[in-house]
Amino acid sequence: MPIQIIVEKCTGCTLCLKACPFDAIRMMDKSRDSGLASTSQSHKKAVIDLNKCTLCGACVPACKFKAVLLEKTPAKCDLPNIKDYKGIWVFIEQKNSKVQSVAYELLGKAQDLAKKLDCQVSGVLIGNQMDDQLDELIFRGADNIYLVESPELANFQDEPYTNILVELIKKHKPEIVLCGATAIGRSLISRVAINIKAGLTADCTGLDIDPEKKILLQTRPAFGGNIMATIISPNFRPQMATVRHKVMQPLEPDKRRKGKVIRESFSPSLYFSRTKLLDIVEEIETLVNLSEADIIVSGGRGMGGPENFKLLEELAHVLGAAVGSSRAAVDAGWMPYSHQVGQTGRTVAPKIYIACGISGQIQHIVGMSASKIIVAINKDPEAPIFKYATYGIVADLFQVVPALTKRFKEVLRK
Repeated sequence: MPIQIIVEKCTGCTLCLKACPFDAIRMMDKSRDSGLASTSQSHKKAVIDLNKCTLCGACVPACKFKAVLLEKTPAKCDLPNIKDYKGIWVFIEQKNSKVQSVAYELLGKAQDLAKKLDCQVSGVLIGNQMDDQLDELIFRGADNIYLVESPELANFQDEPYTNILVELIKKHKPEIVLCGATAIGRSLISRVAINIKAGLTADCTGLDIDPEKKILLQTRPAFGGNIMATIISPNFRPQMATVRHKVMQPLEPDKRRKGKVIRESFSPSLYFSRTKLLDIVEEIETLVNLSEADIIVSGGRGMGGPENFKLLEELAHVLGAAVGSSRAAVDAGWMPYSHQVGQTGRTVAPKIYIACGISGQIQHIVGMSASKIIVAINKDPEAPIFKYATYGIVADLFQVVPALTKRFKEVLRK
């Protein structure tokens, strides 16, 4: 056993029991053959419950009589030959046979990284009848496209998509794999990372290449967004990261670009899924999609209640904008989670972001700081949001927002 009590040395002092953070040690009467069945007050010795013990070792230094013996066997892990891995891959997310914009953003960033690594960028597209999407992917930065098509793969499902991507990675050995930090991307890429025993950095807001070591620098918010952590994976391949939507900029389409389409096929058994897709129900939105909006009107705790978001909806309707919210408004039940902007919500990059009654905590700023113009409306002149605002209005939003709505109606009618 990796840990045991040397009975001859144990005095029953209970120091190890107090030191164990997992409640895995008991004092038992070892004078009887029944062992754990007896708890009489005589001849008590420490007994370790191996079902609870995590081998943390806290009990070893606590024992003054050296009665706890812990033997830790170093974990054996075969490191890959890093020199065998080359190239940057982007998982091309598609819905209803239409490539999602996050894929174009990642292709653009991948091309930037590829210049520093002197390698090619490849897209991995899984679906059915996707031929009409291939040219645009090449125009937007894909040097190669690994295409896997089948009627069973028309819509995303965890198991078959994971199986296919794992097999492709094992076969072609990319150095870096990037994926959007979307509902599909988060569900897929974590499963892939486990299968190929690779590291994964989630929700990155920045990617770069170390100029000396030529490894991927993956930057993401940490500790509630209070610091930005840069994470590396120097010993394992591929280096894997999910990237937030709207953080990276896509390349302008270049119709002169040429690329190679590599069609891959696998055994039908690889496409098997234990779950069955019954139906796809699109979310009905009365206003513009938040992630794709050029203008967003957001409200925070300063809105005072759910009924007051009608003011923002009226302004958004006039501007052709989407309505967003801070986490505080979502947590209060005033707005659904799908409207949340911030570190734990959506990352947006509209042309204009109007923040109404939002204080400007760093968790919210992370999600909207890429906006080209930020207009802040808050009656507190010391609100942090004003440090990031292009234009700031220190006033009561319940007076300013209706006035803006009225004025925009007049101007936009002309």
